[in-house]
Amino acid sequence: MEEIQGDIYDYPKYYDLVYGSDWKAEFDFLLACAERFLDRPVESVFEPACGTGRLLYRLGKTGLQVAGNDLNPKAVAFCNHRLARFGLPETAVVADMADFRLSGRVDLGFNMINSFRHLNTDALAVGHLQCMARAIRSGGIYVLGIHLVPLTGDACESEAWSATRGHLTVNSDLWLTERKLEERYEEYAMQYDIYTPSRQFRICDQLRFRTYTADQFCQLIRRVDGLNVEAVFDFQYDLSQPVHLDEATEDAIFILRVD
Repeated sequence: MEEIQGDIYDYPKYYDLVYGSDWKAEFDFLLACAERFLDRPVESVFEPACGTGRLLYRLGKTGLQVAGNDLNPKAVAFCNHRLARFGLPETAVVADMADFRLSGRVDLGFNMINSFRHLNTDALAVGHLQCMARAIRSGGIYVLGIHLVPLTGDACESEAWSATRGHLTVNSDLWLTERKLEERYEEYAMQYDIYTPSRQFRICDQLRFRTYTADQFCQLIRRVDGLNVEAVFDFQYDLSQPVHLDEATEDAIFILRVD
């Protein structure tokens, strides 16, 4: 099979097929969080590292004002094209999730699938959370999904997804290649196997993520003025099953309230 060494985020069509197929549970969870935790009905949402906008445009179709940013111009172009296709304003912009400012405050921010861990230094992580605390109005919430490092039990070291749309199939594999907890990073290999009627090829990439235990992440939140942990859930997206953070916690969705 032909192999291409590249940035997976430079291929938004394939990225969106793999990750866009599992949108419903996240979409319903976000709306349920807005209903439970906001002090008034949600009107506006913002997604840092929005990628292809797989949730943004669906939220926009419900009548919400939606916006996002991402470092990758190809992903932003894909997102804006999709918003326009559904008659929505093209409100995704190329920007750094650790250094941005919105023109006005929103009710709810969200970052559901671990993109926060691409911020590989303490300064970048703090910068991002400070930006979000400024971007969300008082009484609003930030829904942040993250894979933590469990200190007991076995941590997940590989994941695989597969999706098909029409004559296009994408198989995606992610696996750990190095973990150094004392230096606070994990490195993963990732590949897409692409199948079309006329071509089969593979895209290969390397990803680095900053590591957090439950305690390290909570310490980080305490460093940001005006941001507090309201509740924690897991990737089952069940509001009736809050999570008690401990050394075994791995998958966590933090509901962060802005004072």
